[in-house]
Amino acid sequence: MGSEASNVVDYSTMRGKNYPTIRQFTVFLENSVGKLLEVIRRFEGSRVRIVALSISDNAECAFVRFLLSHPEQAREILERAGLTIVESDLIGVELPEGPQALLDICTALLQAEVNIIQAYPLLVRPRGHATVALMVDNLEIAQETLVAKGFSMITEANLHEEE
Repeated sequence: MGSEASNVVDYSTMRGKNYPTIRQFTVFLENSVGKLLEVIRRFEGSRVRIVALSISDNAECAFVRFLLSHPEQAREILERAGLTIVESDLIGVELPEGPQALLDICTALLQAEVNIIQAYPLLVRPRGHATVALMVDNLEIAQETLVAKGFSMITEANLHEEE
């Protein structure tokens, strides 16, 4: 049964196929009044929603970390604004029911010897559940471990689903 279709190679990237991580955009801003608002207003009129936000600052500059609902369009908006951005991959994990959900996630990652570098909650509830975004030192092991322990992962596609 040598059909021609079986010989076709799929060159799609994982990112184009519901890649299992979430892109974080770090934007470097001058630490002055109104700079954050200027960046946030750039998303007005687009379908891009801010789904998570973290800010670290010092006297000279601020590092603003965003998770955005439509990352390709968001990147274009940020680049057109002339902003310096860095993209990183994070994992999104639904918090299971129970009083110690974050403890369960941290314990699973500790057992797998995966370090958490950054963590923050999402401002939206993909699939109706509280979710945390984690930057870890080994994405593949973290994902495999959490899925094996029964945790549900969030993908970029979940960030722009209508609630």
